[in-house]
Amino acid sequence: MSVVFLKRAAMTASAEADSVSDTVRTILNDIESGGEDVARAYAARFDRYQGPLVLSQDDIEAASDRVSQKLKDDISFAHDNVRRFAERQRETISEMEMEIVPGLIAGQRLIPVSSAGCYIPGGRYSHIASAIMTVTTARVAGVQHITACSPPAADSGIASAIIHAARVCGADRVLAMGGVQGVASMAFGLFDLPRADILVGPGNQYVAEAKRILFGRVGIDMFAGPTDSLILADDGADPEIVAVDLVSQAEHGYNSPVWLVTNNEPLARAVMERVPQLIADLPGQNGENAAAAWRDYAEVVVCSSREEMAGISDDYAPEHLTVQASDLDWWLQRLRNYGSLFLGEETTVSFGDKASGPNHVLPTNGAAKYTGGLSVHKFMKVVTWQRATREGMRRVGQATARISRLEGMEGHARAADVRLAKYFPGENFDLSAVSED
Repeated sequence: MSVVFLKRAAMTASAEADSVSDTVRTILNDIESGGEDVARAYAARFDRYQGPLVLSQDDIEAASDRVSQKLKDDISFAHDNVRRFAERQRETISEMEMEIVPGLIAGQRLIPVSSAGCYIPGGRYSHIASAIMTVTTARVAGVQHITACSPPAADSGIASAIIHAARVCGADRVLAMGGVQGVASMAFGLFDLPRADILVGPGNQYVAEAKRILFGRVGIDMFAGPTDSLILADDGADPEIVAVDLVSQAEHGYNSPVWLVTNNEPLARAVMERVPQLIADLPGQNGENAAAAWRDYAEVVVCSSREEMAGISDDYAPEHLTVQASDLDWWLQRLRNYGSLFLGEETTVSFGDKASGPNHVLPTNGAAKYTGGLSVHKFMKVVTWQRATREGMRRVGQATARISRLEGMEGHARAADVRLAKYFPGENFDLSAVSED
């Protein structure tokens, strides 16, 4: 049987994306030239918030006092999981040195960036988990200064739980500012914040575009679009759980794609029947988001084999990939393109989104074909060094001179010549261009 689409997406995230670049670029330019006063003006216009922009220690402690002990315990549990996973990630890469040839020693060092700006979405949802994921990971990496930035509500400021999470996870400062103005303030070092070396964290299309424009001047975690999720399910999967998991991710936003790929058509049709019922039971905006995402972006694909299923999944390269199928080890070894993989019915993307440990800031729009998600390594520079004895550079110097002259880079060649002449006087080296034959 060939691949059959029981449901095709009517829209794609890339085709639907609004053109926001000009607006974002104007705001960034205005804030860079006008500084804090202009940033405040944009904050007043878009956030409609009149409270302190940089929270004092008293503000932070007061916010923590407003958080229930049960929620504090949940935040501590999630923070501990994320921290321990990040610490283990940190251990997978190390400094090293080696003697490449006798007398020529080279190595690598791991140096954390000095300052990180962590954007934590607010607005419709209070993204407590994003504070945990970004701030914790930067702290484990050894970043010296971490700014947590989140959009405030007009009347109450940043959600108390976000402030508490940022505090627990190790943020040095908390900036009550949203959107482009918040990103710009961290990037340009306004309000007595250090200029961010890297900007991380999810956000709306304006935040994502601001990070994209600033990339190069500062580092970013990745170019992010709407979240997406794919489920691979065979005939042993529970259609109710598959349907619930699809809906749970569709509620992220009206343009959040969800996909089901299966080799069992009855399962596919049962899920398609159940999803609208589950969406109808969601409250308010959650249901509206999920309904639009399912209507316009969802796809259901029936394949003839698990190999065909895996091939389609790798082609989609989803941000979140769930396998509800037998022989999980086969899938773990076969699948190549995903942001994070969830193996078996006992786990779900929602666990990864909130509390299980691996980071939830992940590549979208097929970017999982070439990159992974946020990790301690994103906050660290792997830099190299080398040193040599005079004897150790003898062969390297000769090769450098000849290759440089073949390339037409005489200045490079002479940097080798002068050392060979100084260290080995009287030796007659042949430093002419090497033959291309």
